[in-house]
Amino acid sequence: MPDLFSPLTIRAQSFANRAWVSPMCMYSAEGGVVTDWHLVHLGALAAGGAGLVMTEATGVTPEGRISPACPGIWSDEQAQAWSRVVSFVRGQDAVAGIQLAHAGRKASTAAPWDGGGYVAPADGGWQTVGPSDIAFGTLPAPRPMSADDIGETVTAFATAARRSLDVGFDVIELHAAHGYLLHQFLSPLSNLREDEYGGSLDNRMRLPIEVAVAVREVWPADRPLFMRISTTDWMSGGWDVSQSIELARRLHDVGVDLIDASSGGLHHEQRIPDRVEYQTDIAAELRREAGLLVGAVGRITDPHQADALIRDGKADAVFLARQMLRDPHWPQRAAHELGADVRWPRQYLRAASWRS
Repeated sequence: MPDLFSPLTIRAQSFANRAWVSPMCMYSAEGGVVTDWHLVHLGALAAGGAGLVMTEATGVTPEGRISPACPGIWSDEQAQAWSRVVSFVRGQDAVAGIQLAHAGRKASTAAPWDGGGYVAPADGGWQTVGPSDIAFGTLPAPRPMSADDIGETVTAFATAARRSLDVGFDVIELHAAHGYLLHQFLSPLSNLREDEYGGSLDNRMRLPIEVAVAVREVWPADRPLFMRISTTDWMSGGWDVSQSIELARRLHDVGVDLIDASSGGLHHEQRIPDRVEYQTDIAAELRREAGLLVGAVGRITDPHQADALIRDGKADAVFLARQMLRDPHWPQRAAHELGADVRWPRQYLRAASWRS
């Protein structure tokens, strides 16, 4: 059995394999409500044999969305729409995960195909918030969050977690990567606060840890909790791997089970290395030093490459994004190449033998 297709159990949740769907923004929701696009998109990935299907970044508040076209889970209407997607994903024997997020200073932007720029309040956008009044690139500077704002954000994450449970999601991932709000608090490049949420490493880690604690309190003990982090800003003086290792240790102590190890996204002048293993090597270091489960992501395209990451102990699972868009049945093709068995929908069984 190739390691990529060996089962994995986290708490009471079993994953049939370790080829997982990474969160991918679709910019196709309406008023924060997911549409038929999301059902077909995520449903196809579940039918393709993935062990875990993770939603895109889902706003815990209206102002927490990346764009006005991003989904949320702060209302009953949004939760009801998600329930249809979850039901289908789980019906394919895939695990259904939701990524809960707040975009902070990178919120209120247009979809990439519409330029990705700031959407002003007059055009359906909103005033953004962040730890400090430091802008991201050409976006407007955010309003620094007050103590009340921070407390309300922690509560919003916990409330979203309760809704996610009611909807039927099996896994929650907290988004603390790619320059969004929780990452903004972590990095000294975006967090210049002088209160208990800024300055020292302990203070900068405070909000992500408080969010994890609040979510873990309402999320059942038998269900996994992940956090996606940017392991480095790829900028001098910014968030880095050594700080990520310490954060991962603290998160493990409060009930986070797996770190989804990504990188970058905080600063528009970042310099990301142009090599295949630029991120998976960091995931391996994090796994070795922090003592908890780690998911690798980034430029994972080949089944043998993905299998080696698991076999060599560099990661416990792999998250795939663009490759899943190119080939929604990548897990089934990978299983064929590696000589493993993987789930096929009964409607597709005639194709499972890979004979014409």
